[in-house]
Amino acid sequence: MSRFPNAQFLISAASATQFPGDHGAEVAFVGRSNAGKSSAINALAQRQGLARTSKTPGRTRLLNFFELAPQRRIIDLPGYGYARASSDEERRAWRAMTEALKDRVCLRGLFVIIDVRRGITEGDEGLLDWALPGHRIHVLLSKADKLTRNEGIRALRDAGAALEGRNAAIQLFSAHSGLGVDAARDTLAAWLEKQPGAQ
Repeated sequence: MSRFPNAQFLISAASATQFPGDHGAEVAFVGRSNAGKSSAINALAQRQGLARTSKTPGRTRLLNFFELAPQRRIIDLPGYGYARASSDEERRAWRAMTEALKDRVCLRGLFVIIDVRRGITEGDEGLLDWALPGHRIHVLLSKADKLTRNEGIRALRDAGAALEGRNAAIQLFSAHSGLGVDAARDTLAAWLEKQPGAQ
């Protein structure tokens, strides 16, 4: 049975004025272009096609909001690290939107999707620097089905060393094989639970 049976697309925001009201709880999904953000969202929501997947980097150019339950949302952000996918004007618009997103009271934390074969890149480090101290961070080392068990263990260890000192949890993940999907879904559901004093 689906954990989020009523998951649905909400809105594609081209500016902060189009964001849903700042209440409830939200979790942002971020990562390098083609790291597997959309596939992760579909796997966690147990809804194929909820977020559009593409083999073309830079396909997501807006902030896409999805409602998993009433007042419980996830946000698919444009991928970073693919300069050819956007104009200077688009990049400026993205920066303005992501800065507005960072200040939302309802933002509970970030799921950072990283292709396990690439490891932690400069773009990933920049994203982690962008997050506020109060934001929780959960790193999904995606496409882990493409590694052997020993390679996965080594990649997890290397990522842990690269993120030492940061408030980040890390796990292996594969939307294709299901590796780590249940654990990641449990984390997402816990973050979206209404907290005492939350709006």
